[in-house]
Amino acid sequence: MAQHLGDSHRRFLQKMMVSGIIDDKKAKALHQFCCETHKTQYAPDKLDEFIETINSKLQPLFMQIRKGMSEENGQQFYALVNTAETEITRMSSEYADNELELFRKTMDLIVSSENGTASSTDILNSADMMITKKLKKSETEHLLTRLVSDKWLCEKRGEYTLSTRCIIEMEPYIRAMYQDQVKMCYICHSVAFQCQICDNPSCGIKIHRPCVARYFKGRTEPHCPSCDDFWPHEIPEVRGLHSQSKR
Repeated sequence: MAQHLGDSHRRFLQKMMVSGIIDDKKAKALHQFCCETHKTQYAPDKLDEFIETINSKLQPLFMQIRKGMSEENGQQFYALVNTAETEITRMSSEYADNELELFRKTMDLIVSSENGTASSTDILNSADMMITKKLKKSETEHLLTRLVSDKWLCEKRGEYTLSTRCIIEMEPYIRAMYQDQVKMCYICHSVAFQCQICDNPSCGIKIHRPCVARYFKGRTEPHCPSCDDFWPHEIPEVRGLHSQSKR
């Protein structure tokens, strides 16, 4: 049963409204700070229940604090999202129509790729096939920089991926828009872009790299959890994943 919404919950929500998204370490520290500041009972293992109390009051306002995972390093994040409209719709107040079209085209490229990435070259080429007002190369590059700065995309060596924030906030939209094109991680059941894929053509399940690391940890001969074929991919180190850059 959800608890009464107190000042500690309100302060936590205020911080989330400013940050938009925070990792689990910051969320735990913020939970402790809010409880101690307002002299309410603090239980380190009750963060999700604490957030559930906030969400019970946010539901009529069509808002929610959602939990999700970084596909890169497996770290958990919490994001404050608007559930009343698709995030693409919400972005319309911040981006022009042609900028949103390019973002959709970038999502198309990422979703349809095997490794969950889109190259800057492919994105620039897609800008030449826009229905709305076309963007110049310099405008496209500036927009990509802005989308990274606003935490909708991540960029590494000219390759773009959907950010953790984007996946958490847009997962319902992605599932509805792309349907059969999108596969779920066999282990955590969230949408999977950057992942490993079973080589068996009759299977082809996807597993996030962090989920691969945890599932196959300590197994000398890893086998697909679905079809039992040998899993030929390199098994990442759990510790190595957590030491990578955060989103």
